[in-house]
Amino acid sequence: MGHYFTNNDNLKSEFRTIIYKRGDEITKFTSDLGVFSKDKVDYGSNLLIDTYIEKGRKNVKVLDVGCGYGIIGILLAKHMNTDSTMIDVNKRAVHLTDINIKNIGVDAKTFESDIYSNVSEYYDVVITNPPIRTGKQTVLKILFDAANHLKPDGELWFVIRKDQGAKSIMETLKSTYEIEVINKSKGFFIILAKKH
Repeated sequence: MGHYFTNNDNLKSEFRTIIYKRGDEITKFTSDLGVFSKDKVDYGSNLLIDTYIEKGRKNVKVLDVGCGYGIIGILLAKHMNTDSTMIDVNKRAVHLTDINIKNIGVDAKTFESDIYSNVSEYYDVVITNPPIRTGKQTVLKILFDAANHLKPDGELWFVIRKDQGAKSIMETLKSTYEIEVINKSKGFFIILAKKH
């Protein structure tokens, strides 16, 4: 079984539809094999999206790192009028995100990037549900290096579970960011990190 953070050109396609419900409004996403949480919106991403829509900044420039099929960046563009850019190392994820941008009708963009390797711009917000299975080193690289792509008043938003080392990661990040836990639910922490 390949991981969602690798490219497997031999993996067949089995498209499926993912439903995201907010109030009475339904948004339909196309998903496929080989991407994270392919059959439903995972709890952590859901909590991150809901929390950002309630407490985050509207009309800002957002970078969604490890976008999968684009759910976070697209929903922020739809509900918060963000200028969303979505990146993933997985070519299939980027392709699915392009399909979903078009089908859902938001103004957003996407490109392939191994973490920030192809990122040259600065953003108001970097948002991520980091790929825990890639290992702590990669997760910390995503979180620490976000600072290099944030505007001076920029914010990093991310979700992490308590049993995946949320507390130690928050402690480690304090050298670069002011850390605030914005929401907690079922062992998931939504963390807002602002550059010192």
